[in-house]
Amino acid sequence: MEHVNGTAPRLLPWPSPEGKPCYLVTDDDGSHLSRLADELEAVQLATGADVLGLARKVLDDPASPYTEVRYAGLRLAECLTDALRVAKSRGMRLPAPGGEGVRGGGSLSGPGEVSPR
Repeated sequence: MEHVNGTAPRLLPWPSPEGKPCYLVTDDDGSHLSRLADELEAVQLATGADVLGLARKVLDDPASPYTEVRYAGLRLAECLTDALRVAKSRGMRLPAPGGEGVRGGGSLSGPGEVSPR
């Protein structure tokens, strides 16, 4: 992805209404939208940890009904989608090797990417 004023676009933790990636271009990591994105990423990761703990209980019980197992799997897939988006966003903002600028190149979609909910 092309840099604007030396700043790589930030992949935001939510998709557009059409399900496409949203980006923020700013040189102010403390902007209102940047802080909102940081807060949502934290909520998404905490939710993922909570869902994982609850899902393990269902998945560890061989007598769990199919509907509960399926529900757990769906929620885990949603949380994994969020976590992968957070990881991709943070990876894109890591300093480039050699400490120059921000790494932002590479494909934004790949074979392991999960489509938005």
